[in-house]
Amino acid sequence: MKKYIIPIIVAITVFVGCKKATEFTYESEDNVYLDYPNSDTLTYSFSYKPSIDKDTVWIPVKISGNRVAKDRKFVMTVVDNLTSAVRDFHYEKLKDFYVMPKDSGVVKVPIILKNIDAGLVNNSVSLTLRVLGGEDFKGDLPASKRTKSIVFSNRLEEPSWWKYWGQFRGYGRVKHEFFLIVNGNVQLADMSKPNAFYDIPRTLYYIENVRLFVTYPFDWVKQNPTKGYELKLRTDGTGDYDFYNINAPAKKFHLKFFAQANEYVFIDEKGNQIKM
Repeated sequence: MKKYIIPIIVAITVFVGCKKATEFTYESEDNVYLDYPNSDTLTYSFSYKPSIDKDTVWIPVKISGNRVAKDRKFVMTVVDNLTSAVRDFHYEKLKDFYVMPKDSGVVKVPIILKNIDAGLVNNSVSLTLRVLGGEDFKGDLPASKRTKSIVFSNRLEEPSWWKYWGQFRGYGRVKHEFFLIVNGNVQLADMSKPNAFYDIPRTLYYIENVRLFVTYPFDWVKQNPTKGYELKLRTDGTGDYDFYNINAPAKKFHLKFFAQANEYVFIDEKGNQIKM
C-alpha cells in the first residue's frame, strides 16, 4: 500500500494546482485606454512644417483584456471643459466610433489638427480626449487612464545655435520660418560644442540660402516651383505682396514695397524689416 501513497499525493497536488490556476484567469470585461509613453500630454507644433494647413496626430488606444477574432467598436470624445481648441477651426470633428481590428490589442486613432488660426503663432491650444467603452468595450478604467491632452501651436522658439551667427541680425519667428522654408529642419553649428568649426562651411551655406531668399524673393519662387509657394499682389494699391504656400493659403507673410527705394522687403511679426 505504501508504494501507492506517493503517486496519490502527487496526483492530488497536481489536481489542486490546476484548480487554483483556473481561478486566476482573466474574467473582467474588456476595456480600452489611451497609451501615452511617460506623459499625460502630447505637444505638437506646426512651426516645423510651414507649408501645411493640417496634420494628423496618431493616438494609440490599447485594450485591457483579451484579443478576439472580430472587429470591435469603441468611442473617443472631446472633454469640452478641458479643451480650448475649437472644433472645425483647430481640429476636425471626431468620428462617431473607431474600430479595434480583430486579433489586435492596439490601434492608432487619427486626430486631425488644423493650422488656420493665425493666433497659434503666439498661443497654444489644448485638445483633451477621452476614450469610452462604446459598443464592444466597458468604460470602467480610471479617467486618468482614458483621458489625455494634445497641446499644439504654431510657435517657434530660438534654437541654441542661432545666437552664434550674427548674419541673422537677431532672432525673429518669421525669420526662423523663412529658414525652415528654404533649408528644411536642419541644425546649424553650435559654437559652444567641441569641434563645431567643422560645420562652419555647411552653416554658411544655409545662411546664404536665407539671405538670397529674403533679398530676391521673386527669383526664389521662380527657381523653386516644387516647394509650392506664391507671391500675390495685394489689392489695396500699396504694391505690397503676400507670400504663402498654396497648401496653407491662410498663412501669409507680408512683402512690403518701398516706392522711394524701389525695393521689396519682408516684414516680421513685430513690424520690423527683415534684412540680411
